[in-house]
Amino acid sequence: MTRIRCRLIYIILLIFLFIPYTFGDDLLSLSLEDCILKTLDSNLSIVVERYNPQLAVATLSQAREVFLPQFDLSYGMQNTEEPPYWWIQGQGTQETEYSNYSVEFSQLIPTGGSFSFSLSSYKSDTNQSFQLINPRYGSTLRLDFTQPLLKNFGYRISRKDILLARNNVDISQNQLQSVVLEKIYQVQEAYWNLVYAIEDHKVKQQSLQLGRDLLSKNQKEVEVGKLAPIEILNAETVVATREAEILQAEALIRSQEDALKAIMNISGEDLFKRITTLDEPQFFKRDVSLEAALQEAFLRRPDLKISEINSQSKNLELSVARNQLLPSLDLTFSYWSPGISGDRILYQDNNPFLGIIIGTEEGGARGSIQDALNLLYKNWFIGLTLSLPVSNLISRANFTRAQIEMNKSLVELENARQIVQLEVRDIIRSIETNAKRVKAYRLARKLAEQRLEAEVKKLKVGLTTNYFVLEFQEQLANAKSQEIRTLIDYNLSLAALEKVTGNSLEKMNIEIK
Repeated sequence: MTRIRCRLIYIILLIFLFIPYTFGDDLLSLSLEDCILKTLDSNLSIVVERYNPQLAVATLSQAREVFLPQFDLSYGMQNTEEPPYWWIQGQGTQETEYSNYSVEFSQLIPTGGSFSFSLSSYKSDTNQSFQLINPRYGSTLRLDFTQPLLKNFGYRISRKDILLARNNVDISQNQLQSVVLEKIYQVQEAYWNLVYAIEDHKVKQQSLQLGRDLLSKNQKEVEVGKLAPIEILNAETVVATREAEILQAEALIRSQEDALKAIMNISGEDLFKRITTLDEPQFFKRDVSLEAALQEAFLRRPDLKISEINSQSKNLELSVARNQLLPSLDLTFSYWSPGISGDRILYQDNNPFLGIIIGTEEGGARGSIQDALNLLYKNWFIGLTLSLPVSNLISRANFTRAQIEMNKSLVELENARQIVQLEVRDIIRSIETNAKRVKAYRLARKLAEQRLEAEVKKLKVGLTTNYFVLEFQEQLANAKSQEIRTLIDYNLSLAALEKVTGNSLEKMNIEIK
C-alpha cells in the first residue's frame, strides 16, 4: 500500500505540472524573433535609455540658440522737476519730459565675434531757457562689430558647447545601441536556455518511460518466476530517481520562463501563461575570419565609438584650454550716423540771451530719422585692445587638467580596443570548440543508443542484467542532454559573436530611430 500511495502522489504531481501544456489558451507560442521584438518594445532598460538621446538633442538645440539672431525693442519715459541752480536757467521749476525707444538686431558669428545694428530715437521737451530746439528729436543709426584676434578666436572655440553637445548626442545614441545589443543577447541566451530546459525535460521523460517499461517487464517476469524480486527494487529505485529529476527539470523550465518574461517585461495575464518555443537550435558549420571579425568590431562596436567620441571631446577641450592661455587682442569697429530735428526757436536778432522769442519753425521726429538713415553725418571708430594678464594660474591649471584628461581618454580608447580584441578572439575560439563538441556529443549519443540497443538484446537472451540496462539508459539520457547543451552553446556563441562585433541589428534588419 505504501508503494502504491507514493506512486499515486508522483502521478498527481506530474499531472498538475503538465496541465499548462494541455490547454492552448494558457500558452504563449513564441519564436526567437518574437521575443527580441517584444524586448525592444517593452524592456524597461531600453525604454529608459531611449530618453537619453532625446535629452541630448534638446541640449544640442539649447546650445545652438546662442548663435540665433537677437531682436530687442526698448521704450522708456522720464519726467524730471528740479529747482534752478544757475542764473542762466531762469526762474521757476525746471521741468523736462524725456522719452526714448530703440530697435536693435544683434548676432554672434562663428569666429567668436559679434555685431549689432541699431536705430535709437528720443524726444526731449523742457521749459529751460535759451533752448535752440524744443521739443528736440534725436535719432542714431549705429553699427558695432567686435572680433577677438587671439583669445576666444576661432570656429571650434566659439562653438565649443555645440560641438560637445553634438558629441553627447552621438554618445547617447551609441549607448542606446549598446544596451539594445546587450538585451538582444540576453533574450537569445534566455530563449535558448529555455529551449534546453524543455528539451532536457523531454529527454528525462523518455528516460523515465524507459525505466517504467523495464519495471513493468521485471514485474511480469517476477510473477512468472523468471527474475528475483530484487530486480524490481532496483528498477523502482531508478524510476523514483528519474521522477524526481522530472520535477527538477520542470522547475528549471519555470525558472527559465520567468527569466525570459522578465527581459520582455511581460505583465498582466500573459505573466501566468506558459511559454512554448517555436525555434529549434540549428547546427551549421561557420568559418569565421579573425581579421574580418576584428575589423567589423572596430567599425561597429558602440562602446568603441563612445571611447572615440570621448577622445574627440577631450581634444576639443584641450584646444579651448590652450587658446585661453593667449592674451586678449580684440578688434573693435563702430560706425554711426546721428540726426536731430524739432521745433527751432527764433530769437530777436538771433540772440537767445535777449530771451525774446519772435517765432518758431516746426519740425518733427521724421526729420531726425531721415537724417540718420541718409547717413548725413558720418562717424566711425576702429581700435585694438590688448589685455595681458598678470597671472594666468587658473588657465594653466585648466590646460594641464585638459592635457591629463586627453591622455587618459587615449589610454581608455586603446584599452577598449584590447578588450574588443580579447572578446573577439575568445568568441571565435568558443565557436570552433563548440562546433567540435557538437560533433563529438552527437557521436557519443549515437554510440550510447547503439550500446543500449545491444544491451537490451543481451538482456532478452539472458546475457546481462537489468542493472547494466538501467546504467546504459542513464548514459543515453546524459548523452542526449549533453548534445542538446552543446548545440545550445554553439548557437549562443554565434549570438555572442554578433554582439561583440556589433552587427546584431544588421543581421536582424533592425533599425534604431
